[in-house]
Amino acid sequence: MSQKKEIKTGVKNKLAPRTQEEIDQFDFSRYNPKATTKAYEERIQYLETRGISTENLSGKINFNNPEEYKTNIENFIGMAQIPVGLAGPILINGSNAQGDFLVPLATTEGALIASYTRGMKACRLSGGITTVCLSEGVQRSPFFRFNTIAEAQFFVGWIQEKRGSFSDIVSETSRYAKLKAVRHSLEGNSVIVTFEYTTGDAAGQNMVTICTDQLCQFIIANTPIQPERWYIESNYSGDKKATARAFSNVRGKKITSEVIIPKAICEKTLRTTPIQIARYCQASTLAAIQSGAIGAQGHIANGLTALFIACGQDVACIAESSIGLTRMEVNKKGDLYVALTLPALIVGTVGGGTALPTQKECLEMLKCSGAGNANKFAEICCAVALAGEISIVAAMAANHFSSAHQKLGRK
Repeated sequence: MSQKKEIKTGVKNKLAPRTQEEIDQFDFSRYNPKATTKAYEERIQYLETRGISTENLSGKINFNNPEEYKTNIENFIGMAQIPVGLAGPILINGSNAQGDFLVPLATTEGALIASYTRGMKACRLSGGITTVCLSEGVQRSPFFRFNTIAEAQFFVGWIQEKRGSFSDIVSETSRYAKLKAVRHSLEGNSVIVTFEYTTGDAAGQNMVTICTDQLCQFIIANTPIQPERWYIESNYSGDKKATARAFSNVRGKKITSEVIIPKAICEKTLRTTPIQIARYCQASTLAAIQSGAIGAQGHIANGLTALFIACGQDVACIAESSIGLTRMEVNKKGDLYVALTLPALIVGTVGGGTALPTQKECLEMLKCSGAGNANKFAEICCAVALAGEISIVAAMAANHFSSAHQKLGRK
């Protein structure tokens, strides 16, 4: 089966275009976006009518029990509170995420939520964003040092023979982790072995560390040639850093997305034209290449960081999660084609900070809390990032970027 056919069958039935009545009913923008008491109360009431709880976010429940956070923090002294706002709604036609979503974003940057909401509106009026989860894989890469190249080569051969044993050890160690691949990189008398796993609905860094430690213990106990020294992580896996390896392969979840925005919607909602947007995107891509950036994109980290904080993700993983490739072109009809691929999205809907009160509430707002939702959440993350890319590129193309920050980002 060709890749094209696989991607086509991966997306569920495309949702019908929204009627004007449906758009008006679900249009959050008609509520005052400013941070006034009256506007805040209107937004809370709106969410309540949709059955969305904000008891934790709104401060109705006090967090005064340190025991709740014992697996998340040491030497607990209190909370660093970050404002949470709603962006959207965003319409997604994905292989896992389907429907309209109001997106909670935690940020102190004025104009950010307004910008993302504008991008989401343009996408929604255009029929929604298509998203597909292409592949998964979380790595841990231990390091082994030997006396000679010959010893290192022998070790690599032995490792390859033990693939079946490694899978059994992982299955015995974790209910959720599955060993996906074993690779190696040999340099002189040193060997880096990369163990790649799928981790269910968890982001998986702790899971793969524990599994890899068990594998290393087995290796040291059984290898015919003992290494001089070894370390559980060589700094090759790309954990919490942007790497070319993650960009060209996968780390976490690899998601791709697209939307076609008609020319009329570009002009009315984004206040510019497809050709102006495409020209600026090309210029910014050329600049990104010259700067040595990994990938080419506008500000993926902005939306992902805000979403990660709101939903209890490991925020340090923005380092690799915000690697991406944004592409904007004018199609044969004169409309704007936009694609975004995120190859290293580290997210989860169980474990870590996902069960903390406000974080769980935000995940529930997206219907992504708990098992069975990690791929859905990843697709939402990619769609949100795509909407943000559209808005910022449009603002740059039309020279509105500065005026928006003057209006919304200053006291």
